[in-house]
Formats: sequence, structure tokens, C-alpha cells
Amino acid sequence: MALAHPNFIGSEVDSSVMVSSESPINLSQDELKKIAAYKAVEFVESGMVLGLGTGSTACHAVAKIGELLQQGKLKNIIGIPTSKKTHEQAVSVGIPLSDLDSYPVIDLAIDGADEVDPYLNLVKGRGGSLLREKMVEGACKKFVVIVDETKLVNYLGESKLAMPVEIVPFCWKFTAQRLELMFEEAGCVAKLRKVGENGEVYVTDNGNYIVDLYLKKDIGDLKVASDEILRLAGVVEHGMFLDMATTLIVAGKLGVTVRNK
Repeated sequence: MALAHPNFIGSEVDSSVMVSSESPINLSQDELKKIAAYKAVEFVESGMVLGLGTGSTACHAVAKIGELLQQGKLKNIIGIPTSKKTHEQAVSVGIPLSDLDSYPVIDLAIDGADEVDPYLNLVKGRGGSLLREKMVEGACKKFVVIVDETKLVNYLGESKLAMPVEIVPFCWKFTAQRLELMFEEAGCVAKLRKVGENGEVYVTDNGNYIVDLYLKKDIGDLKVASDEILRLAGVVEHGMFLDMATTLIVAGKLGVTVRNK
């Protein structure tokens, strides 16, 4: 079965993946996320150190891992959470936790993504956890990305949704303006992330701000763009995850596909 997105047709697909018997065409987006998450958990084995992702898709995987531990089907699992929210969820479902200081090499990480291009490059961080996600997922042997088919794009930024950049609060307007100018040719608009009815500034788990870049055009060479962003004083990290994903699991209206890079 090929992926629904045209640029993914012809990719290697795990022939063992079965289409859901629940009439997939009628499933909600959250149900599709759960299907993808549960498929990813099949990669988990007893004795593994796991990177636990953050967000609406990854939370299904965390819940399933906790369930399997309680049933005795998984044993001796150590989780490394990518956010305070995931830490709280993992504790609530009984997953033993540690950190990168104790486990600098992770066997497997499972997380969602906001965009996935045909080369398995990702945009992550619309949930605000991009720094810790990149630290944890950059330390893993295998990184399984779980999405529903709406996250597939031709190029990063195509969705016209946020490309997050975590920055220090000091002189944030100055940093935001420089980011906007950096991608002026792509029609970039940089906005400080705010939340709540009162429009309070969003603060990450690390005490930083997030500037969301909205792009009208392709920014070109992603590695060049990545380097330019990271060289800018005031930037902590950006939400482009390049050459990190090793496996992509996509749940769509016609079933589930698995692609290995």
C-alpha cells in the first residue's frame, strides 16, 4: 500500500501492516493518531531505554506502553520524557523514568510531527517541546515518527502553519525581526507565540519564548537554513528535525503504512 501523499508513492512499506477492520474511512483524526501510535509501540521490546515524545499522537504511545507494563507484556523499560507534560503522563501510567545524564544512548524514541516531507525531514515543536525533543531524539538509535496523513507535505513549511524557533526572552523582538529578515524572500512573518484569552506569552519548559515563522514559499536548502538560524545569537533551537527520523508510520483513511529510511 502506498502512502496517500503523491510524493510518498513508491516508498518502502511494511507489508505486514493490516488495514484497520473498523472501516478506516470513518475514523476521526484522533483515532488515526492512535492507530499509528499503537503500531509504533510494536517496535518496543523489554529492557529498552525509550524516548517518550510529546503531543496528541505521542500521548497514545505513552499510554499504551504503560498499559503493556501493567500487563507484564513489557518489562525493565526506562523512559526519557521530552516535556514536563509527558513526564507527568508517564508517571501516571507507571513508566519508570530517568534522563540523558544517566542514559546518554537511547534505544528507541517515539514521537509525532507537525510536518513530514518526502525525505522524512520534520517540523516539530508546535506543542512547544522542540528543544527537549531534539535532545532526546538526537540521542536515540532508532526514531519512529507517528502521524496521520494530514501531516505529509511536499516541503517543510508548505502547510503555512508555524515553523517554531525557541529563543531567549532577552530582546525577543530583535531576534524575531532578524529571523523574519533571514527568510524575507520566502515571505516570512515571525510572531511571538501567545496563549490563553489574555494573550500571555508562551513560556517553554526551559523558560524560553517561541517565535513562530509563517512561510509563504519554500526556504530552499534546509541544512543551510538550519545553520543560519542556529548561528543567530538569541536562538536556542529550531523545529526542523533533519535526517533524524528512521521510520515513519502514517495512519490514513485507507489504513496504515510504515516506511523505513
